[in-house]
Amino acid sequence: MLAIHHVALTVTDLQRSRQFYREILQLEEIPRPPFNFPGAWFRVGDAQELHLIVHDRATFRGKPLDSRDVHFAVRVPNYREAIAFLRSHGYREDADRNDLLCMILQPHATAGYPQLYICDPDRHVIEINAERLE
Repeated sequence: MLAIHHVALTVTDLQRSRQFYREILQLEEIPRPPFNFPGAWFRVGDAQELHLIVHDRATFRGKPLDSRDVHFAVRVPNYREAIAFLRSHGYREDADRNDLLCMILQPHATAGYPQLYICDPDRHVIEINAERLE
């Protein structure tokens, strides 16, 4: 195995999810083949991709934000700047975990690097981490 090529997530509202991944995660949308079902592709880092798929029989979490639930992680260059950016878009660490604008901060995580967690509009959990706390 060389690397993870892509992660595929099912979504209920493609435009809402596109907006989230472009504006909140700041991913670049890339061309997608003409499949016979709706979706969108995004570049993650240098070579990985995130594929959004609209699927009427998909399974969704439907649960509050939980850092130990199924998630994928993206790395950012600066942890504190990521927090400031999310706060400027309404995310709060004091929000109820059922609130889509809730974030969990773990600046001194056991993993050895700072982490934070948010949900996308369909409650897929996303970890955002940095190499160090600076």
